[in-house]
Amino acid sequence: MFKSKNMLILVTLLVGLFMVPSILAHCQIPCGIYNDELRFKIIAEDITTIEKSMKMIIELSQQNPINYNQLVRWVTNKEEHAQKIQDIVSAYFLTQRIKPVDPANAQAYAQYNQKLVLLHQMLFYAMKTKQTTDLKHVEKLRSLLKEFHDLYFGPQEKEHLKEH
Repeated sequence: MFKSKNMLILVTLLVGLFMVPSILAHCQIPCGIYNDELRFKIIAEDITTIEKSMKMIIELSQQNPINYNQLVRWVTNKEEHAQKIQDIVSAYFLTQRIKPVDPANAQAYAQYNQKLVLLHQMLFYAMKTKQTTDLKHVEKLRSLLKEFHDLYFGPQEKEHLKEH
């Protein structure tokens, strides 16, 4: 009885250990189901939400008396959407979609570096929108998103996107 109980525990632990990597890797398995254009639209919507939140924070801060409950809600909303941008940039584009390029291919490597720089700048300005209500950070994010979109989808891909 003692041996079979220990054996059952051991088998359960081993099965659990072998299943952990597949559970943790679920989001980054090579399933091939990607919708890059959707990610751009989501980021654009997040930027617009951040902008609206900033405007509401400014407006609510000028009221007398200040409605702190609403003010906190708009600050939280702004930060959540900035974090969503950071998550998509990090977990989707940097981790899954932008592949390392051989430095020997100078043109491809230069484009790869441009993409990395733009994505890093998007991470930085998303962080800046968390820290302030300065609308210039929102505009910078918008321009970076457009620049990255233009680089990510070359001229041929953009024509294909227009058809759909």
